[in-house]
Amino acid sequence: MTYRVCFVCTGNICRSPMAEHVFRRQVAEAGLGGLVEVDSAGTEGWHEGDPADPRTVSVLTGNGYTSAHTARRFRASWFSALDLVIALDEGHLRALRRLARTPEEAARTRLLRSYDPVATATADLDVPDPYYGDREGFERCLEMVESAGRGLLAAVDAELKELTP
Repeated sequence: MTYRVCFVCTGNICRSPMAEHVFRRQVAEAGLGGLVEVDSAGTEGWHEGDPADPRTVSVLTGNGYTSAHTARRFRASWFSALDLVIALDEGHLRALRRLARTPEEAARTRLLRSYDPVATATADLDVPDPYYGDREGFERCLEMVESAGRGLLAAVDAELKELTP
């Protein structure tokens, strides 16, 4: 059984590809690489076919992550093949839940930072869009994604253990 996770932001060039690459490494380091499939998409198609933003690539590679990426737009038909759809902010969450065709699909859509105990304690669950800022915003985005990714990994691992006899 393969557990599938898709991270979603607006254009799929900043936050969601960063989350994809971070979580993919976290999954591999946990020894779950053969069980968990990770990808990303955007709620909008503005950048379909484009690589990740150069600042995203720079921050990822500067911190030892892979960064190869081609942007794409999320399609409602994908829900049926995904176990979790992870939104990077409330706007993405609302857009994805509107795309969901069933209550079950909508229920599989969650905010990334809802898996971060620090964020949930402050009720600040959005990963801010770094696109219009400088490198510091991308570095902060990476910190948030890494922190929430650890909690997400624990949740996915627990779910896999429940599903595996």
